[in-house]
Amino acid sequence: MNNQRPKNLNLFTIRQPLPAIVSILHRISGLILFLLLPFLLWGFNLSVSSQQSFDDLQQVLAIPWIKFIIWCCLSAFIYHLMAGIRHLLMDIGIGEELKSGRLSAALTILITLLLIILTGIWLW
Repeated sequence: MNNQRPKNLNLFTIRQPLPAIVSILHRISGLILFLLLPFLLWGFNLSVSSQQSFDDLQQVLAIPWIKFIIWCCLSAFIYHLMAGIRHLLMDIGIGEELKSGRLSAALTILITLLLIILTGIWLW
């Protein structure tokens, strides 16, 4: 069989289903969290070193654009957590079918958005 169909290898032109997008974003958020780990550990070390360094860290964390960066980091964590719970549920057999997979992907996005908004309210 001679198949001469053109191959589209551009991932940006292929329409991915919602569960695939949720899974890809889960991997991206995990990478972001991994890259943020040294900064988190540095901040933790600074916060427990002395009272003065803790006070200095609090002053830095009160700056609005720093709060925005923290909100973005927390957003990545929340998304990764919610998508991870979805993947764990799929590992035990819940939400593996096509329809329930789409529903769980949509619920993951909605719950994540709600928690991200609540986190923003809590920070400010």
